[in-house]
Amino acid sequence: MTLESRDIARIAAEAASDKKGEDILALDVSQLLVVTEYFVIVTGRTNIQVRAIADEVEEQVRTKGHLKPIGREGFGEDKWILLDFGDVVVHVFQPAERDFYRLEKLWGDAPRLALPTSVTGEPAQAAKAASAAAIPAE
Repeated sequence: MTLESRDIARIAAEAASDKKGEDILALDVSQLLVVTEYFVIVTGRTNIQVRAIADEVEEQVRTKGHLKPIGREGFGEDKWILLDFGDVVVHVFQPAERDFYRLEKLWGDAPRLALPTSVTGEPAQAAKAASAAAIPAE
């Protein structure tokens, strides 16, 4: 069974959440880019946490989504790790790097993929309001 790219994005977001990633979001960039469909963006507080998040995302996408990354960047410095799964690109940032590159602002026109509140940490009311403007789950 082949999963859709939005399912892979959700698996990546949930894996990042499992390692206590913060400010997790998934952007549908399919109408803005031709090279990928989703960006998953997450913050880790330290080099060790950024690496742990990236490792967990890679493991969960490999296990549940049956995909290996076709590209891996940033290992070693662990300030911004990029995992390229083709239709899904995962960016794991430390706070300063995320603030500097501001991908969610750069791609601000992209709709957000609805993620479970267990991932976003949003209270139920805020999650409902955000979901109304987000891409629905199927």
